[in-house]
Amino acid sequence: MKKAFQKALALSLALMLLLSLATTAAAKETMWISQSYSDIPVIRISGDGEKLVDADGNKVFHYKDIASVLKKDDDDDGDNRILEAIANILKPFLLDGVLKNDWDPYYENLQKEISDLFSHSLLDNDGNPQYGTGLRPERMEKVEKIRHNDQAWRDESGQKYYVHDRYWFYYDWRLDPIETAGEFKSFIDDILASTGCEQVGVIASCLGTNVVTAYLAVYPEHAAAHIRGVAFDGSVVSGAEMLSEAISGKFCVDLTAINRTLRDCAAIGMFDVDEFVTITLDMIDRTGTDEALLAFPRKVLYDKLVKGVTSALALSTFYTWPNYWACVSKEDYPTAMEYVFGPEGSEKRTTYAGLIEKLDNYDRVVRQRVPEILTATVENGVHFGVISKYGFQTLPICKTNDQVSDQFASVKRSSFGATTGTIYHDLPDEYLAERTAAGFGDYLSPDGQIDASTCLFPETTWFIKGSSHSNWSDWELRLLYDIASSKEAVTVENSCWPSRFVTYTYTNPDEASDGEIAAMTTDNCDTEHWEANEETDRPDGFFAKLRVAFTAWFQWLKALFNKLFDRG
Repeated sequence: MKKAFQKALALSLALMLLLSLATTAAAKETMWISQSYSDIPVIRISGDGEKLVDADGNKVFHYKDIASVLKKDDDDDGDNRILEAIANILKPFLLDGVLKNDWDPYYENLQKEISDLFSHSLLDNDGNPQYGTGLRPERMEKVEKIRHNDQAWRDESGQKYYVHDRYWFYYDWRLDPIETAGEFKSFIDDILASTGCEQVGVIASCLGTNVVTAYLAVYPEHAAAHIRGVAFDGSVVSGAEMLSEAISGKFCVDLTAINRTLRDCAAIGMFDVDEFVTITLDMIDRTGTDEALLAFPRKVLYDKLVKGVTSALALSTFYTWPNYWACVSKEDYPTAMEYVFGPEGSEKRTTYAGLIEKLDNYDRVVRQRVPEILTATVENGVHFGVISKYGFQTLPICKTNDQVSDQFASVKRSSFGATTGTIYHDLPDEYLAERTAAGFGDYLSPDGQIDASTCLFPETTWFIKGSSHSNWSDWELRLLYDIASSKEAVTVENSCWPSRFVTYTYTNPDEASDGEIAAMTTDNCDTEHWEANEETDRPDGFFAKLRVAFTAWFQWLKALFNKLFDRG
């Protein structure tokens, strides 16, 4: 009896073991790459964070270096250089512009002085590098090593697999995305050759989405044959208001928006802002002090100067860079071209003919066809997914700074078509009720700000609130790797995220990517670091404005008193 029991127990344990092994094997077959590893290489291409150098190895300007760029290496005193530049700009402004109403010398000097400060980062009039600028030699060496050497790992059985972050495509992010797309295709071909794989996955963010979309437009057959999945995060290929509006007559300085941006930056650990600064800006805005000070120049000078100043600043800073132009929206592009280069037949159109040819070519081949390109890609069997981020103030140089955005681009653009409210108004209750009644309730965000059903790809578009454009959280990377490398299409229903809409919480201020996500609910969706109150920010009526102004003035006096007497 005892032996029979032992045999039965052994048989039961053996069956349980076989069942567990079968279950594990089945689970592994459907397990996403974020939880295991990939059978193909996954290429990552980012935006403008890669350091560029000139022929002598000196670092070329990046927008994060805005403070240091004002001091030239060969100047003994940076302050003198800045003062000299200011004097050279002010002189023609006053003597030629104000006195003689001849503004051309002012525009010329403005562009010349700013160009001198930014000189090595500018491309030439044909949109090509100057001074030998480009990737660092050590980075170029790394790219060559990546493309010609298999980066695979092997498990105990000898099976090859590919881990995260092994295949980065480094490039000069200023250049024409269509030209870079050719390099990207060659990079893919070399990886296929070195690994023996037939496919790769692609993850792109920010300016990288312009390059990848250009690749999909120019080489659709190659993509269909060799790309398993494409994942976009923080896409700017449909336009980024920060870059698009600033050069298309939609430039705006909004002190309330500046304050919201300062609070955003402080909240995510970019820098701390003295509360007295924000209270002072608030007082100037709400009391109308800025309007009073700027009333004359706005009324008399703004219309005269806006196009000339826009052109001078654009061509002396970021807008000899075709990839930044690729962030200009389809709607803004014609106006932006006129603001920067003047009307057809202008002198600047002739001077920058080579650059303009590249910009117009990108407009025809990519910008005007983005939905068509992406739809054709999916129809050709390539998996495609998008992460759209929001919960932040659009940078305050845009007129549409009240859009739901990730700081750089609105959700409407980065998600390829979501219907959204604004930071002041959620989607109307009537609209939400109608969409719910029509069966689209699952596509509506719990905060009432987004309807995902109108996206180009609603089943493969996710939204994360509280993670800014420049942050790549671990949760985002998990989903992006899934989309790019999984053998079956990843959708909202089967993804590693708990929901189409999630909220992100920073758990470590020193490491922005180290955070947690949770399915968005009406209880956890208020992640903004500021309040947007239209009655306060945009009061109607004399007495309402007076009340807001008085309150702001009182708060400023109180803050000043505490500042003077060092009271916390």
